[in-house]
Amino acid sequence: MNHDIDSSKCVIIVNEELAAGLTVNAASVVALTLGRTVPGLIGQDVKDADGGVHLGITLIPVPILKASAEKIAEIHRLADADPDVITVGFSDLAQSCRTYDEYTDRMAQTPATDLAFSSIGLFGPRKPLNKLTGNLSLLR
Repeated sequence: MNHDIDSSKCVIIVNEELAAGLTVNAASVVALTLGRTVPGLIGQDVKDADGGVHLGITLIPVPILKASAEKIAEIHRLADADPDVITVGFSDLAQSCRTYDEYTDRMAQTPATDLAFSSIGLFGPRKPLNKLTGNLSLLR
């Protein structure tokens, strides 16, 4: 899998039906996982003019897009089948759990076909990601 940041795209898609707080939560969770998973996605720490250190941020833009639950499921399925795309799914099930233990227990009992996604995060080559997400609107 190619992790060349300069030729890649990173995007987050959230369910357009979510309330504002749940939308922010859903986008944040997949962003954290993408930042941990994709080598080189986060830049080095930087200093301001006064010498204060600021932790590194993402090296490329991360647009937050919106789509219906059905469209997110379709994109998740297609992206997950592409070996060059990293796909992070944050399910409604996960969003409803209060602890990670509860999440792991409930996931172990839930078939993949029963999962609906609050959000997904994608990282990979621009062309396939543009094909999957190019017709989606920005979250505003």
